Amino acid sequence: MNTKEPFIICRELSKTYKKGQTTVTPLEALSLDVPAGEFLALMGPSGSGKTTLLNLIAGIDSPTSGELKVQGRELGKMSRGELTEWRAQHCGYIFQLYHLVPILTAFENIELPLLLDNSLGRKERHRMVEAALELVGLSGRSDHRPSELSGGQEQRVAIARAIVADPGLLVADEPTGDLDRESATQILDLLKRLSGEMGKTIVMVTHDAKAANAASRTLHLEKGRLVEETPEITEGGNAI
Repeated sequence: MNTKEPFIICRELSKTYKKGQTTVTPLEALSLDVPAGEFLALMGPSGSGKTTLLNLIAGIDSPTSGELKVQGRELGKMSRGELTEWRAQHCGYIFQLYHLVPILTAFENIELPLLLDNSLGRKERHRMVEAALELVGLSGRSDHRPSELSGGQEQRVAIARAIVADPGLLVADEPTGDLDRESATQILDLLKRLSGEMGKTIVMVTHDAKAANAASRTLHLEKGRLVEETPEITEGGNAI
């Protein structure tokens, strides 16, 4: 019998905030378990709570109520400073639009998160950056700035930046949304490899059926609630 606790545990998780005189509830009483090493896709219409859930799991925002534990740590009980430190060590965030610093090289962009860790010397930082570049297949592009890279290469730099500190958790918000199909396939293959071969737990928000099919499980949110586990979806939108 496997009694190992899931990597991510959500119990009756809710998030509300005020917008003028209106109370908005992007996430309501959601319960979810994510095993270690799973590649989970979250789908649903705009406003369904996908990005809200992603930001809660990443420790960027805090829940209004309910329990959220990641790798045994209850994020809702941590201070802002503790969450910042936790993210730096345990969570990598992959954005749709890369968020690279234009004046920095690929190497320097990937090194940025490591500069927050005073325990790392220059030689160790460079070893970690070189390992991340090799993993994403960009060892030959380390001196290139974002303007000298394709969209797919920029996203691979962003993924290298997210994994350079070797976090157990990766969260990805529409990571293929700004890419052509060939580049998107390369990114999805890389995410599958990070999950399958390296044991990273990945939670990805996407509107793309093909991207969702690359994940090991797909869940659907609507109006802040988890409504179903979707079947495999074809590019034409039909379940198979």
